Order: sequence, then C-alpha cells, then structure tokens
Amino acid sequence: MPYLLISTQIRLEAGPTMVGDENSDPHLMSILGATKRNMLGNNFCEYYVNDAPRVVLDKLESLGYRVVSMTGVGQTLVWCLHRE
Repeated sequence: MPYLLISTQIRLEAGPTMVGDENSDPHLMSILGATKRNMLGNNFCEYYVNDAPRVVLDKLESLGYRVVSMTGVGQTLVWCLHRE
C-alpha cells in the first residue's frame, strides 16, 4: 500500500491524528501504535494515534514515506504520503 492519508482537526494539532481507514495495513498501524475505533454515527472504522501529526510524519519518514501534498479541508488538515 504505497499511499497513505493522515489528518487531524485544526483545533487538535497536538493530536490525536487519524492515520488510516479500516482497510489499512495492520502491520503499519501496529508500528505507528494506532488503534482502530468507530466514531459515533459513522458506519466505518478509522485508525488513530494520540501523537501530534508532526510526530506521525517523522515516524512515517523513517519508514520510507514522503509527503506528496498537504491541504486544509474545512477544519481538517490532510497530508498525502507515498512510499516507493
């Protein structure tokens, strides 16, 4: 899985950070220390870590991921990463 999206709410720059969806690589999620949870009202699960996005980005860089793009969507910050 070479592409990965991570995101956080603007008011939560210190964490938690959403690092994957229910179909994400379980091994990668384990390395990141992510836990799967289902938010009330959603019919899907997401992986979260309590780390700030900067910490998650540092961990992913050490695993060979590079930021392709970053944007703000409403009150959410989103990073797209790719691994060769």
